[in-house]
Amino acid sequence: MLHTVWSQWEDLKVPSGFTRLSPSNCSLETDDLSKITFYVPTYAGFRPALLHSLKMPHLQILQMLNAGYDDALEFVRPGMTLCNARGVHNPATAELALGLAIASRRGFVETSAAQAAGEWQHHRYSTLGGARAAIVGYGSIARTLETYLAPLDVEVVSFSRSGKLGSLPVADFDAHLPSFDVIFLLMPLNSESLHFFNAERFSAMKDGALLVNIARGAVVDTSALVEALSTRRIHAAIDVVDPEPLPAGHPLWKSPNLIITPHIGGQADLSESRGKEMVEHQLVRLSKDQALENVIT
Repeated sequence: MLHTVWSQWEDLKVPSGFTRLSPSNCSLETDDLSKITFYVPTYAGFRPALLHSLKMPHLQILQMLNAGYDDALEFVRPGMTLCNARGVHNPATAELALGLAIASRRGFVETSAAQAAGEWQHHRYSTLGGARAAIVGYGSIARTLETYLAPLDVEVVSFSRSGKLGSLPVADFDAHLPSFDVIFLLMPLNSESLHFFNAERFSAMKDGALLVNIARGAVVDTSALVEALSTRRIHAAIDVVDPEPLPAGHPLWKSPNLIITPHIGGQADLSESRGKEMVEHQLVRLSKDQALENVIT
């Protein structure tokens, strides 16, 4: 079967006989979308980008550029295939997680504020090297992060729902929680992970410990995070929030011991090129009647 493909790229390579659509020749806002059978929502387009799929009655494949797919599930109709971008964002997201941990442990926020004020403030900070860290959610991004942490002599204990690939079951996490200096959250958002990090788990963190959330905002109870930070007992560095985007005036903006980045884990030039290559690879497989990769449902 020949397909009509819409993506954000004007120069996407499509197999012979396939039709390529992009913003230059097909506006998602004003043009007829009924011929589209393969749709690639714009990266970081979130729900507005997914809503366009409702105007595609013949859509067969919804190819996400995100590793996370919880927000796309409601748009999958009978006979439609949903694929994610597993592996595409591993280097960029793991790099951000590592950067957030180093920035928090080494006081980058404080030193940047001092620089802006023209003040030389000499303090002693904690290192990431030699710390004991937990990675909760042991997918491909987590395994990349683990390799990034290895040269720093970080002791890593990984947790997954299944407890496979050398990880421990998430059910064992609470028994180890008080021993961690850094906790990385990388699990998908679902009914089991909603508000996984709550007031009880914040209270169990050791003094001075750091929580890094690069999963989904709702994996952390936001009100519990605000309360925990107000005590100045723990630290947090988050790339995702709940609600998102974080509205002006939200108490998190002024919370102490906190670094916020605006969901940029996959927003990198490397992710752009890798995402495009992944889509082109999927289209080649489709043209050869081969099974697609990263199929969710």
